Amino acid sequence: MQQHEEIIAIRHPIRSAQPAQKDGPRINEEIRSKEVQLIDSTGDNKGVVDFQTAMSMAEAAGLDLVEISPNTTPPVCKILDFGKYKFQAQKKAAEARKKQKVVEIKEIKLRPMIDDHDYDVKMRSMQRFFEEGDKVKITLRFRGREMAHQELGIKLLERVKTDTSQFSKVESEPRFEGRQMVMLLAPR
Repeated sequence: MQQHEEIIAIRHPIRSAQPAQKDGPRINEEIRSKEVQLIDSTGDNKGVVDFQTAMSMAEAAGLDLVEISPNTTPPVCKILDFGKYKFQAQKKAAEARKKQKVVEIKEIKLRPMIDDHDYDVKMRSMQRFFEEGDKVKITLRFRGREMAHQELGIKLLERVKTDTSQFSKVESEPRFEGRQMVMLLAPR
């Protein structure tokens, strides 16, 4: 006598996609609270008011009811022109981006037997980079038999360190990477 097992497929219900979360504050009918802390268009605090009253006040003024602080109980809402509010926020963000300074890493390449004049030119450009607020990566490349005289490279990087000490600080000490030495300086 053989037992026959029946295989039953289990169907999971199809879940509807979550509604897209919009960025920015909730306005008018999107606010999901029965009571709100209301601030009117002149900036006066009206206290805790039920949502329908707040909504009718906003409509009477011809403005929007905007949720300013959603995480408090009750949420703080303000009567204002939402288009104007959004424009001001964008302007503020653009101004903040304009004032931001991105620190770049500029690279100066040297050789162990660099001439004095060439060295001075490199030092002037290095000083300009520091004044602009950028970091400087100094790469000292050895070619062929120069690898036998690594002490010349170390001496040159020590000279760079002392010459730039008043307007820069060493962020990473000189280290070997294959056939080159690398040192990173940051502005003071």
